Amino acid sequence: MKPRILVTNWVHTEVLGFLQTFGEVEANVTRVPWSREEVVVRAQHCDAMLAFMTDHVDEPFLSRCARLKVIGCALKGADNYDTEACRRHGVALSIVPDLLTVPTAELTVGLMIMLGRHLLEGDRLVRTTRFNGWRPILFGKGLDGAMVGILGMGAVGQAIAHRLRAFRCQISYADDRPLAPAKEDALCLLRSELPRLLAESDYLVLALPLSPASHHIIDADALAQMKSGALLINPARGSLVDEAAVADALERGGLGGYAADVFETEDWALPDRPAAIDARLLNHPRTVLTPHLGSAVDTIRREIAMAAARDIRRFFEGQPLHGGLVGRQPIQPVVLA
Repeated sequence: MKPRILVTNWVHTEVLGFLQTFGEVEANVTRVPWSREEVVVRAQHCDAMLAFMTDHVDEPFLSRCARLKVIGCALKGADNYDTEACRRHGVALSIVPDLLTVPTAELTVGLMIMLGRHLLEGDRLVRTTRFNGWRPILFGKGLDGAMVGILGMGAVGQAIAHRLRAFRCQISYADDRPLAPAKEDALCLLRSELPRLLAESDYLVLALPLSPASHHIIDADALAQMKSGALLINPARGSLVDEAAVADALERGGLGGYAADVFETEDWALPDRPAAIDARLLNHPRTVLTPHLGSAVDTIRREIAMAAARDIRRFFEGQPLHGGLVGRQPIQPVVLA
């Protein structure tokens, strides 16, 4: 019998066609995620699941889905997936480690420019007033020669740094696992400690995975240490920052602006996450907020879902998983192009 495969979110027809070559597929064909309960009810009758950022797999989930054997995640950060629970239940878990890096880095540079150059404010001004030409207003921060601090220097941090070289930025970084000196030299990076990074950066960019150690690494205390008027950019995970503290810092005027593609309310594995984005962030003129568009390039999203689907097929063929976190193969090293 063919394995039964659940696809919890919309994917390209090519991905569904590929899955149908070896499995019976039940798929969400809408652009609206199923509720957790609906996913659980459907997954109870499936051998495999193609999962996404909106899904949260933990002990209660797996206890109700005894038939499930493999989860292919169309994502890079698996913080909403309990790897230890998957091991206990014998469920293989795989991610896509090497396709989200470049589009996330591109979006990050876009957020920096949008926030620094007041692009959203300028757009609103043109649309809501009678624009009569140039005025000496909305002077902002440029990227050329700016002091940029990057917190986290994994594949995404390196890709961001690589792109910022074109702007002649002075780039420092902090990471518990520093790069080799040759890599630092190639990317023109200066290694720093977090307090200095906070104090000196015109732009502070977050490029860390979410973990207990990085949760709210940017809190009220960290924000108080930042350079006056500095801009904070978060394309990584919402709960790296305390959003309420960010709103406070914006209201006081110490923080010059906040751009985010991710939000605390998305971090399903955290029981105390906010139910919604702080209204003060939504209403503040010095915020740029995008709906988790980091990897939202059509061709790349298709390939991300296809990569997860290929790992599901590898599982049923008894082959090593390219992005295996739990199961037949450890994760493959990421090679930054």
